Amino acid sequence: MQQQDMSESSSGLTTGNEKFCKSPSSCCSILGHTQTIPWVFSQTRGIIRQSWDSGLPSPFPSDSFKHLGWTDIEEHDVRGNQLRCPRVREGPSEEELFFRREELTLKQRKQVTDTEKWEKRMQENWENCAELNLSFQDLGDPYQLENFQRILRRLIRVEKLWLVDNSLTDLSAIRLPRCRELNVNKNHFTSFKQLPKIPQIQHLSLAENNIRTLSGISDFRHTPLESLTLKRNPCEFQARYRQLVFSSLPNLKMLDGIPKLPEDCSPPEIRFFYKMCTIL
Repeated sequence: MQQQDMSESSSGLTTGNEKFCKSPSSCCSILGHTQTIPWVFSQTRGIIRQSWDSGLPSPFPSDSFKHLGWTDIEEHDVRGNQLRCPRVREGPSEEELFFRREELTLKQRKQVTDTEKWEKRMQENWENCAELNLSFQDLGDPYQLENFQRILRRLIRVEKLWLVDNSLTDLSAIRLPRCRELNVNKNHFTSFKQLPKIPQIQHLSLAENNIRTLSGISDFRHTPLESLTLKRNPCEFQARYRQLVFSSLPNLKMLDGIPKLPEDCSPPEIRFFYKMCTIL
């Protein structure tokens, strides 16, 4: 691998002297063509594009990497704490690829020795990662979710973490002791109890989940939480929503992008009911 001409792959990894395309449009921009390229679907190679030189179909430069995590790409010395947007999910199993007639797109898997497993684990180096974006991982299989949670358990020093649009439902078994900023927008959380343990959290974004009530929000009462986003959750339509949130979180300064207002500090409404009689 030549070091003088490095570029970044679709997993956020510097891999070589050729830029792997993330999409057909990005390939067009790299090739310098403005006209539309005809796309062809193959049973064995997936999506392929037509070559401008010969008119014959040719695979994407990244085609052989599309089912690989970043640690499976050979001949690089990148470590986990140097990545911002790594692909951590694995590709489909060999059986599923055979069913899809895409078995040729999967790199032949070799027997991995214990030494190679240890070297791969050291290469990941998630323990020293301070800022990480694991959004849009497309965790379609249980083993992919299991591997994803394995990595989350190793993030003992992460301070900023993005987990947007991963179809997550429960991370209550995960602890992020140093996390100050967490973005879990567009997931499937239904309760604050399903969130990871984040004792040092300052900025938490939960927009576009399915949190129906504010039950459990008081668990963050003793954290330094300053800003909270709950937009497009059912609990947003609860009566006296803002007053209830601020009364539960005394350190909170901003809710849904709006600073704390005087009316947000008003005490709960007290209703008096009088017995009335009718004099005839």
